[in-house]
Amino acid sequence: MNRSTAARLAGLGAVTASAALVLSGCGSGFDDGGGGGDGGLTSSDDALTVMIGSSGEAETAAVEDAVAAWAADSGTDASVVAATNLNQQLAQGFAGGSPPDVFYLSPDFMAGFIASGAIQPYGDLLENKDDFYPSLVANFTVDGTFYCAPKDFSTLALIINTSLWEAAGLTDDDIPTTWDELDAVAATLTTGGAVGLGFGPEYQRVGTFMAQNGGRLVSEDGTEAVADSTENAEALDHVKQHLTDGTFAFATDLGAGWGGEAFGKQLAAMVIEGNWITGAMSADYPDVGYTVAELPAGPAGQGTLQFTNCWGMAADSPNQTAALDLIEFLTSTEQQLAFSEAFGPMPSIQSAADEWESDNPDLVAFLRGADYAIGIPTNEGVNDVIADFNSQLQGLKTADPSAILSSVQTNLEAVVGG
Repeated sequence: MNRSTAARLAGLGAVTASAALVLSGCGSGFDDGGGGGDGGLTSSDDALTVMIGSSGEAETAAVEDAVAAWAADSGTDASVVAATNLNQQLAQGFAGGSPPDVFYLSPDFMAGFIASGAIQPYGDLLENKDDFYPSLVANFTVDGTFYCAPKDFSTLALIINTSLWEAAGLTDDDIPTTWDELDAVAATLTTGGAVGLGFGPEYQRVGTFMAQNGGRLVSEDGTEAVADSTENAEALDHVKQHLTDGTFAFATDLGAGWGGEAFGKQLAAMVIEGNWITGAMSADYPDVGYTVAELPAGPAGQGTLQFTNCWGMAADSPNQTAALDLIEFLTSTEQQLAFSEAFGPMPSIQSAADEWESDNPDLVAFLRGADYAIGIPTNEGVNDVIADFNSQLQGLKTADPSAILSSVQTNLEAVVGG
């Protein structure tokens, strides 16, 4: 994945106001089509349309090739549309009664589409449903219903500049596995030209510290706002302490747009980033050597964040049976490994893990994060809360973490419940 993917994953789902209004008018006018396909899915001879939000030419071409291969084998015509604004175009398609049959769907927008009756739940019909990582299934399960197949995923890990690491006299034995060790090496690596650890001023990065201290924004079952916990306050206090002493820094304060840029320009010796950084490094900073390690464990253990999309299915699709068959093809072991080779995401199925690790030995830390990763909350309306949280985090260095979390708690309770 490239830098545009990083931005998309970091803040997935900034839908425009007009699209939000379109979606809010979608109502409940979607029926099951009465088609009589598998599991009550509709069935017809209609062609399929697949809409994606692409990171670039490589991703678009890979999906087009895969869909064309399936179409040739199945005998059902299918085409791919690379959206310029995925969520807006989806909302307009649903409102106009002509949605794509299959589409990329992010967890943060799923609840809104479910409420409007726009998407078809089909997760339990998947032949490979037990192969998906449980944490990804949880991301796409609402009120006990598994809605859609996770497409692929990314986690956050610790990216280390090998030349700066060696220049500081550090070895592989010094790769941090705890907060104390992270603090120590960050201090050692902080020089006049680079800060020890850099990351974005946003929950999508700072949230790793919260997870490592046992905190989260919303309870695991999604029913309770838990932002103002002691665990979260301690985590933000820890980050603030090191922002203040200068061994940690936000990428924006280093003059970089995101962690990958700060790392590539060697403004930060280490960064917290996702596996999309690999594309940016090879394209923009090929001479900067690096290694990838799992994020250090905090007081509560290991923790990271995960980012994912699923293959959504339209409730109004007249050929859901074929759509399900296509989705099973697109999420197969062979096809997911092909996607990974083409544009970088990690396969969402466990059966692909061994081969992926063999093909990507230097990136194994990202995949291991799947065992302890937590997803971004999926409650309807939570996007606005996180956006406000991020704006407050930009001033964390001089702010009161507990006051920030109290504000976030109030906002979350309005969309989640007390």
